[in-house]
Amino acid sequence: MVAQAQTASPATRSYSHREILEVMSGLMLAMLTSMISTSVVGTALPTIVGELGGQDQYSWVASATMLTMTVSTPLWGKLSDLFGRKLLFQTALGLFVAASLVAGLSQDMGQLIAARAVQGLGVGGLSALAQVILGDIVSPRERGRYSGYMGAVFGISTVAGPLLGGFIVDADWLGWRWCFYVVVPFALVASIVIQKVLRLPKVRRSTSIDIWGATTITASASALMLLLTLGGNQFAWSSVWTYFLAATSLLMLALSVLAERTARNPILPPRLFRNRTFVLTSLASLFVGMAMFGAMIYLPQYLQIVKGLSPTKSGLMTLPMVVALFLAGVVSGRIVTKTGKWKIFPVAGLLIVAVGLFLLSRLHVDSSEWLIGFDVAVLGIGLGLSMQMLILAAQNGSEPRDMASTTAGVSFFRSLGGAVGVAAFGAILTNRLKDEMAGMLRAANITLPGGSEVKLGSPAAIQQLPEPIKHIVLESFTRGLETVFMVGVPIALIGFVATIFLRELPLRGATAAAPVPKPLGKDDLVLAGLLLELVAQRIERSNGERSALLTAVARMAPPDDRSERERARSVAQTVLRPASRALIAQAAPPRKDLVTGGVSQ
Repeated sequence: MVAQAQTASPATRSYSHREILEVMSGLMLAMLTSMISTSVVGTALPTIVGELGGQDQYSWVASATMLTMTVSTPLWGKLSDLFGRKLLFQTALGLFVAASLVAGLSQDMGQLIAARAVQGLGVGGLSALAQVILGDIVSPRERGRYSGYMGAVFGISTVAGPLLGGFIVDADWLGWRWCFYVVVPFALVASIVIQKVLRLPKVRRSTSIDIWGATTITASASALMLLLTLGGNQFAWSSVWTYFLAATSLLMLALSVLAERTARNPILPPRLFRNRTFVLTSLASLFVGMAMFGAMIYLPQYLQIVKGLSPTKSGLMTLPMVVALFLAGVVSGRIVTKTGKWKIFPVAGLLIVAVGLFLLSRLHVDSSEWLIGFDVAVLGIGLGLSMQMLILAAQNGSEPRDMASTTAGVSFFRSLGGAVGVAAFGAILTNRLKDEMAGMLRAANITLPGGSEVKLGSPAAIQQLPEPIKHIVLESFTRGLETVFMVGVPIALIGFVATIFLRELPLRGATAAAPVPKPLGKDDLVLAGLLLELVAQRIERSNGERSALLTAVARMAPPDDRSERERARSVAQTVLRPASRALIAQAAPPRKDLVTGGVSQ
């Protein structure tokens, strides 16, 4: 018991249900505002480009945020180990607020893209640190009860963003700049709530930063994102730039492995990749991100272009997905808290995601709104069952010292999967759309003036195209999206296979289901005390050579800059010996009778 107290993580401090909800109110408000900022620009982007110009930089307004969010996620987790969760969370909020104000004040596309990139840094910190803080204050057994709410925030933001953007753009008295201003008050409220209610115990941690690891990981991910974002658009896939960026990404990846293996406190410790649970949950999260972001980005295009719905109505059509995601996340979380069984949910969730993507690939121009609502609800159920449970599984399978690195690592792979998915699915859609329109125009013996391609404008402009051009465009777009969603099916199935191989480790903190131990007898107490004394003596007499005993005892001390022997001797002096004396004193022999000199009965 004493040893446990010495090595307790923040989660071992008892937080009441009310305290957890108070902290979560700040976390969820911050996450909601940050995630809305990444999706709100979608419906407003045509208006923004019309005012600021720079049509050739259109995609960068959206991709800059995702790029910086992806590459900064692991760094935030490590920095929170060094400087504290609360300080780093508020720093991320500050970056987010400042970047939002600059984005709203931007006078050209360059300023807007730069502001959006800084916004992504803040969003990366908020999304990673919210999960880390939740892991600090709630044990894995109880975490399922609350993780569903965190997952629902993500789903709600995907709908609230486009809805809010459409409303702001349509409101003449606001204008597109309020797409960035509107989230600032909520972020400030979240910062105040966190400042007031979040009180984490101070934990001694190392003070070194893995500069080379951060640089090489960021460079590798950045080169990959640039290749996927610009390839086939700004330069051909078979070009010098393609080979250069691919080589740069691979080189930086190799250097990051070397940097992490030699760093004293790596951002992504190599030991994480020897953890089967971390590897499998990261792999599954990568494919979840690809399928999820791909569907969420391109589904509104189907609703607005093919079905001719307004931005506001297209956002409303995704409500079934959000409701299903929320309910699936909350219900599964409560079941996990009650039973302690979690593996079935990510396994079933990834399979349902694959089914949902297959159903979406069957949509056509004349598909009913009821059918669309059902299909997106199926996808929402799958995401709700899998998204937060993968993080829960990774946190539960990690050592307490790796909580932040594990959470940030899984979030990083999910974000990277989303970035890769959006870029790859975009390339698939563009190429399929171009080929389908060219083929259908030839089949209809239609020759367009100035070339064989239809110049696609806004969704409203496409709806005004004359027949049969309009039919060709809508049918081509439908077939392109069919390919996009069909490609997502095997991706989700690969994630499903990864979850099958997860081991269902018992959730830490599962005291409700644990048998109540029998009280120790006096002989057992003396024996336990003598064993602890023997261990303490062996540690103090060790000559510094590595041994299983020395390593095991050293791990009972918080990780710091001391050697393994020094940390083990500290545990022997401050934990083992006091515990030994306390146990032996508790089992003190019976006193002698003062009259007879015998032992009293």
